[in-house]
Amino acid sequence: MGLLDQKTGQGGVIVTKFDDLINWARLSSMWPLGFGLACCAIEFMSTATTPYDLDRFGVVPRASPRQSDVMIVMGTVTFKMADRLRRLYEQMPEPRYVISMGSCSNCGGPYWQHGYHVVKGVDRIVPVDVYVPGCPPRPEALIGGLLKLQEKIRQETIVAPKAIEKFLEREETT
Repeated sequence: MGLLDQKTGQGGVIVTKFDDLINWARLSSMWPLGFGLACCAIEFMSTATTPYDLDRFGVVPRASPRQSDVMIVMGTVTFKMADRLRRLYEQMPEPRYVISMGSCSNCGGPYWQHGYHVVKGVDRIVPVDVYVPGCPPRPEALIGGLLKLQEKIRQETIVAPKAIEKFLEREETT
């Protein structure tokens, strides 16, 4: 249950958990950095057009990694591009997420067996949160991947449960 799923009373006051508020803000304003390398980038461009309307999900593509919190890797990643991909990922502020879009970025695509120059999955370079299958995946599949990422963000906690337990144990002993 998210922040906006709850009904408000006559007073107009919403009572919620801090985690729900922060997660609602994060999932309602995802700013992806597109790392387009092949035909999947064309599908991403069509996803950003009027018929699919990414704005309704709070998705606003950015050109700078310092302004982005989601990286969408689209297409064949070669070993020469791997260093640049990792560098862009490291320039993104925390928390950061990665969507792997298409067969080439998921597992090397049709080049995985005989391509000596192709990385056999972007997850060998950066941690991936959501995989979008397809060659190339349709815009609906990418939107489904974005919704999966929003669901993952909704379940996150700001403070780790172990840290809360340690704090409570410390309070009990004092």
